[in-house]
Amino acid sequence: MSEDPKEIERLKKAIFDRMSPRRQKQVLKRGYENWDPFLKPKDPIDIRRDRTRRTTQMLVQQFLRTREQNTYSNEYGRGAFELCLGIVNEDERYVGMFEFACWYRELLEKELGDDTLS
Repeated sequence: MSEDPKEIERLKKAIFDRMSPRRQKQVLKRGYENWDPFLKPKDPIDIRRDRTRRTTQMLVQQFLRTREQNTYSNEYGRGAFELCLGIVNEDERYVGMFEFACWYRELLEKELGDDTLS
């Protein structure tokens, strides 16, 4: 790849212009000038680690160990894993679901006076 800054900026703009409007919005939200479309992809194992350096599998296993084994189904575990993966990968859909769930729990605790979801 060329080291010419003008050529790099031209290629960067060309990549940006071909992106979907939703993806462009995500890039602009984080800052176009900070965005590097030429970064090499991370190892998939690195992508699936949260800020505490736990993998999604570690997080879900740790979560499920806090539940009675006979009280949850495979679907429950799959849902926990899907949400975990979405949050760790900072997928807006899953971050929204997580934030709504936290907000709703606080609302119930505030209005009903106890933790009705546990």
